[in-house]
Amino acid sequence: MINFLPVAIGLRYARAKRSNHFISFISFSSIAGLALGVAVLITVLSVMNGFDRELRQRILGMVPHATLWGAPTLEDWRGTAEQVSQLPNVIGVAPHTQAQVMFQSGSSVHGALLNGIDPEMEQKVSIIGDNMKSGSLEALNDGSFGIVLGAQLAKTLRVGLGDKVTAILPQANVSIAGVSPVLKRFTLVGTFEVGAELDSSLAYINYQDAAKLKRYQKDQVEALRISFNDLFVAPSKIWEIARAVPGQNRVSDWTRTHGNLFQAIKMEKTMIGLLLLLIVAVAAFNIVSTLVMVVTDKRNDIAILRTMGLTSGQVMWVFIVQGVFIGMLGTLIGVVLGVTLALNVSDIIAGIQTLLDVQFLNADVYFINYLPSELVWSDVRFIVVCAFVMTVAATIYPAWRASKVEPAEALRYE
Repeated sequence: MINFLPVAIGLRYARAKRSNHFISFISFSSIAGLALGVAVLITVLSVMNGFDRELRQRILGMVPHATLWGAPTLEDWRGTAEQVSQLPNVIGVAPHTQAQVMFQSGSSVHGALLNGIDPEMEQKVSIIGDNMKSGSLEALNDGSFGIVLGAQLAKTLRVGLGDKVTAILPQANVSIAGVSPVLKRFTLVGTFEVGAELDSSLAYINYQDAAKLKRYQKDQVEALRISFNDLFVAPSKIWEIARAVPGQNRVSDWTRTHGNLFQAIKMEKTMIGLLLLLIVAVAAFNIVSTLVMVVTDKRNDIAILRTMGLTSGQVMWVFIVQGVFIGMLGTLIGVVLGVTLALNVSDIIAGIQTLLDVQFLNADVYFINYLPSELVWSDVRFIVVCAFVMTVAATIYPAWRASKVEPAEALRYE
């Protein structure tokens, strides 16, 4: 039969007012420290999740989840696209041709990746259509040699809508006059802005114009860009697609092009989480000093409880319950405070910026001008479990000392 007497006594000790104000202060500081540590940990991890979400949406929204490459072009890409679009997990397929070029306008020169796309199909695999700053993606008509540049790239080249931009390809024309690079002039018909480094390194033209530029046959493309309902299945699914499609095809996916960036963010989140978890650990082990002082203060009470029939194990449970109560109270306060901060930290920082007339995050440096936050409940559960485990561990030694108090020794001078 379960004996709830030690639990009741432990809770009574935890709620009782103490004559020793120093012990009360230590108890309060333990609760406050644990609450602060848990709140800060939840808030910081939520901010890290927010940055990860923004990078995933902005960068992986522009680069392909996976790409099926031809050698050098795909045979019957339309039929292949129809076949791939019917496969599980695939939500979009679009033709793609690319080239590394140097753009020139007046005295301004800048390198970028030139992408040949179908304006309509591209919006199934990319967020570019939702992030047009000026002009229109639909203006990339076949034969018009229009071009869409990233906003930062257009700013670097000092061009606006209707201006001419010259693309210099790393190929050579051999003629009587000698060897000269391949040049082509485009008309700027739009700019896009996603708030990342891609704004200064990407440009888009119609895939038919790209075929002419690279001297392919009409309607030929180099690859198919494929978007999945879950980007993390891309590395495995693209190989299944490659095996299902005839021909000598190559594959690539986002983990090869941008995997290091997300691995770095994951590692940074892990390291920051571990460092902040030390704050929770320090606060939790403050409970050790609290309970040691309580045990010393309650030696007479322990002796009386032992003489009334409580076993040493039950005495241990009295102080374990007391320590766990203090720890979980601090953890609960920290969770409420942390969740509240995590859900409102973007608005709080924005309000501080407005009040103080400062800008904490510069979009030119951090690719966004606000502090993102995304509360992940699995992180909250992990933090609560860690705080509980550390709290229980912190109660073991003081509770063991309490169980070793001898009634005769404690009451000798009473």
